[in-house]
Amino acid sequence: MPLRNWRDSSKRARLSALLMSKSINTPGICYLVGAGPGDPGLLTLRGKECIELADVLVYDYLSNAELLRHAKPGAEKIYVGKKARAHTLPQESINQLIVEKTLAGKIVTRLKGGDPVLFGRGAEEAQELADAGVAFEIVPGVTSAIAGPAYAGIPVTHRLHASQVTIFTGHEDPTKPESSLNYAKIAQADGTKVMLMGVDRIEEITAKLIEHGAKPATPIALTRWATTGRQQTVEGTLATIGQIVQEKNFKAPAVCVIGTVVLERDKLNWFENRPLFGKRIVVTRTRLQAGELTKKLAQLGADVIELPTIRIEPPKDLKEFGQLVMDCHTYDWIVFTSPNGVDRFFEMFYKLYQDARSIGGAKIAAIGPGTAEKIKQYHLAVDLLPEKFVAEGLIKAFKLQGVENQTILWVKAERTREIIANELTGMGAIVDEAIAYRTVPETEDNSDAFARFKDEGADVITFTSSSTVEHFLDLKLPLPDKIKIASIGPITSKTLKDRGLRVDIEAKEHSIPGLVEAIERKFGRSQ
Repeated sequence: MPLRNWRDSSKRARLSALLMSKSINTPGICYLVGAGPGDPGLLTLRGKECIELADVLVYDYLSNAELLRHAKPGAEKIYVGKKARAHTLPQESINQLIVEKTLAGKIVTRLKGGDPVLFGRGAEEAQELADAGVAFEIVPGVTSAIAGPAYAGIPVTHRLHASQVTIFTGHEDPTKPESSLNYAKIAQADGTKVMLMGVDRIEEITAKLIEHGAKPATPIALTRWATTGRQQTVEGTLATIGQIVQEKNFKAPAVCVIGTVVLERDKLNWFENRPLFGKRIVVTRTRLQAGELTKKLAQLGADVIELPTIRIEPPKDLKEFGQLVMDCHTYDWIVFTSPNGVDRFFEMFYKLYQDARSIGGAKIAAIGPGTAEKIKQYHLAVDLLPEKFVAEGLIKAFKLQGVENQTILWVKAERTREIIANELTGMGAIVDEAIAYRTVPETEDNSDAFARFKDEGADVITFTSSSTVEHFLDLKLPLPDKIKIASIGPITSKTLKDRGLRVDIEAKEHSIPGLVEAIERKFGRSQ
């Protein structure tokens, strides 16, 4: 080996060893993050930053899994959920896990429901990290003790009712010989009392409060799965709530409010009065795309189960796609028929070019408003948008334009109807097909979503493309008898009907907002 090459290889080896040594010795940090009470919109900005930074995400039963969307690609996700009599990992093992991962130089984000140190054992985890000599940060979260009642229309303080709040837990360390709760002081305290984690003992706890001087007629309310589409609230008095909870089979997790502030719920119950509240809706879009539909449905009060059936993969011939994108400036038209195609096109485009003007003088056509909106996100205008947001509508619009002898680049998925290419070619255009992506079955674990769908059923299941229909049916999940099937448009509806399913709801505007509007029109409380 020539001396220079030997020296170069030796340098590379030393550099590699140095980088490996730095990686090993990089100090880790653990963020103990309050994930909020359930509504993903109540996550703090700092909490979101910590999720985005994480190499390892350790999350529990009460932290909304939707928050994991903020994680960077490749982040390790570890579920350590704990609920009554069902612990994935005991607390000691969780402590050991976060210490070990942090000592290994990882950025660890420990997501805990609500606030990490308000009856959340975050202080104990912080103590373990401190004892191990590793860096940590406590990131406060919105606690269910405040947010839960607020979403049930109950302010924990009110000028006419209470200027003091007492927060206590109904679930104590089971190894303690006796309760540390002073029921006499709690019963006689002024203002509002808020109890976390005590549904299973509600009859015993309310009896103790009455025994120590609380008035039996004191109003009380319990809200389970507060701030989410699964929210439920029951009301009663200290004397009656135990029987009500038993009759309604009301289970944890729930927050309990005791005091006359509960009387304000009649006027202030904003969350449970939204048009789709109480409706459970299944979203079958890809995991990355589900967020838009989920968010819009959740804003209307729906309880959304995300059951992604497909995911987007690169085309089999990425080189050919890249070549067509490189030559895009040579075409008269670029046609986009899905937001996915837009994203994949511009991901490739900006790997090849640094300036949007490199797209040249090509005009841009979009099949519908969703695709057009995605194009606008890349700061480009849409020159052609059909009146009907289907392939046939796009063909009609091109007929009015006239495309004889014009070159057209159609950015598309691997398996789509060939109507656009066939019709445009028939009009005298020269059409090249740029396969930007393909849809494949989602293989990531959906067991929790499957379990909810099987056990709880749903009121509506949504389909936003033919591929979501096909891949859902491949799962062989039985549809509940009374479930309504919602389709984004006629092409998806045809696939449903061809597969022997009925279509109960079809969007007039073939877009996500149009689908949401159609569902609201069918199920909204104003109807």
